[in-house]
Amino acid sequence: MQASRARLFKEYKEVQREKVADPDIQLACDDTNIFKWTALIKGPSETPFEGGVFQLVFSVPEQYPLQPPQVRFLTKIFHPNVHFKTGEICLDILKNAWSPAWTLQSVCRAIIALMAHPEPDSPLNCDSGNLLRSGDVRGYQSMAKMYTRLAASPKKG
Repeated sequence: MQASRARLFKEYKEVQREKVADPDIQLACDDTNIFKWTALIKGPSETPFEGGVFQLVFSVPEQYPLQPPQVRFLTKIFHPNVHFKTGEICLDILKNAWSPAWTLQSVCRAIIALMAHPEPDSPLNCDSGNLLRSGDVRGYQSMAKMYTRLAASPKKG
């Protein structure tokens, strides 16, 4: 457990340095628990998620970095690889392709890449996956844009 704490403190310091370098990701550690993190990620440009800000929650195991963190969306998102109700994310690096070389910041980057390039053949959201698999890209994009506006758009006023 000491090694995981040391690694997380190192990542925390890197995040503080990189805040300006990566404006699409705001990663923060819980004040009282180094194993709990949150992130705000910006929806990638030229996708239905553009303009949205999505909140992620990380639960980091004591065996980190040998085991991957559990990450899920708190913000509702219409995406084939994200469970609509729970926010669970289907991403190989969070399961069988994990490597200790990954950091929480790089996991955020991978999630942003997944948002831009969905994998409809392994859906957690079947409605979204079926739209893409049947070739209804327009239907998928309009649903994704609608949920981005409803759930992920910064409130004005």
